[in-house]
Amino acid sequence: MNVSTIRPAITFFLCFLFAATGGVAQDQGWRAPEEAVRKMSESRPHLNFREENVPSYTLPDPLTCLDGEKVKNAKMWYQKRRPEILELYRQHVFGRVPTTPYEQRFNVVNIDRQAMNGAATLKEVDIVISREGKSLSIRLNLFTPNAVKKPVPTFLLINNRGVENIDPTRKHKSQFWPAEEVIARGYGIAAFYNADVDQDKFDHFQGGIHELLDKQPRPDDAWGTIAAWAWGASRCLDYLVTDGDVDKKKVAVVGHSRGGKTALLAGAEDTRFGMTISNESGCTGAALARRKFGETVAVINRAFPHWFCTNYKQYNDREDELPVDSHMLMALTAPRPLYVASASEDLWADPRGSYLALHHTKDVYRLLKAPSDIPEAMPPANQQVISGKVGYHVRDGSHNMLLEDWERFMNFADAVWRKGAR
Repeated sequence: MNVSTIRPAITFFLCFLFAATGGVAQDQGWRAPEEAVRKMSESRPHLNFREENVPSYTLPDPLTCLDGEKVKNAKMWYQKRRPEILELYRQHVFGRVPTTPYEQRFNVVNIDRQAMNGAATLKEVDIVISREGKSLSIRLNLFTPNAVKKPVPTFLLINNRGVENIDPTRKHKSQFWPAEEVIARGYGIAAFYNADVDQDKFDHFQGGIHELLDKQPRPDDAWGTIAAWAWGASRCLDYLVTDGDVDKKKVAVVGHSRGGKTALLAGAEDTRFGMTISNESGCTGAALARRKFGETVAVINRAFPHWFCTNYKQYNDREDELPVDSHMLMALTAPRPLYVASASEDLWADPRGSYLALHHTKDVYRLLKAPSDIPEAMPPANQQVISGKVGYHVRDGSHNMLLEDWERFMNFADAVWRKGAR
């Protein structure tokens, strides 16, 4: 056999091997900064931050039902497979919302039609959840631009940082919620403080919305704090769809880190969200668990035992036994727009694993007539990729959500919402 015959055979074999094992392709596109790899490896030597140490893995197929039947069309996806995947996440990962009845009302406590020196209208709304004489209030801050025709597409941030980051007075301004810049682009911007729904601490589920709605004793698939925050985002959406200044079909749920995990779950559970944006959400967010890169299931469960349901702990150090992985959570947003972002030094959150998960949603988007051709090789740092209703970027820098991230979120919204995309 001559060399010209051998080379194609070898190439075919390597391509087949890569597809079958989930291994690393030779053309990897973006590469993690070596200094970041070194620092993370030295500070956490028991965890993997090197691509060459990622194990072979096989991802569960989002289009193969539990009984082995292949999803053939959109009807089968919506009626059979999508509910299956959602149920798997409720049972094994995030838990399920209790069916406890409650009352809800909206109190608009402040309206300022000349906010931001006349550029915007501010509304401060208390979303009050009541049950049996007890209540909980979620404060929603909403700015909409005055200079454009209403209603407007609007971003809803799940704020997992200090409440000053979403200051409605604008005495304190933060890139984490750059309201002025979003208003200048013609979008609305809203936010709520996640601790209004449930504190981010392990209190044995005795406070917040758990105290109000949980049934006792809590089963092993009872909702954790991330599911509670996602539920809170939907309660904010309950108000936003009633506000005449907001385009109710174009509300994007946005989250960073633990908020990014929450955004993915909110977009999966509540199809009224018109877009999902997950920024640096990492383990049990955008990153593929089976890669065992950076933060792992065991690490996150031990550090944050309140985030997930009790059942999730059985997958500590057993990621390959999970019936789901993050590409399936992302696929539940389809065919609605989906955006994922990473930071080059944030190896804890596995930028490559997040990108690959997004890539592996392509078959579901194609099935639902919203084709995505996002390539397998990652783009270079600071280069945005938009394909159909899917988008991604990895920027230089560390774990945070900055104005440059928001600029790319708005570029994506421009592409899918303002250029005839349905």
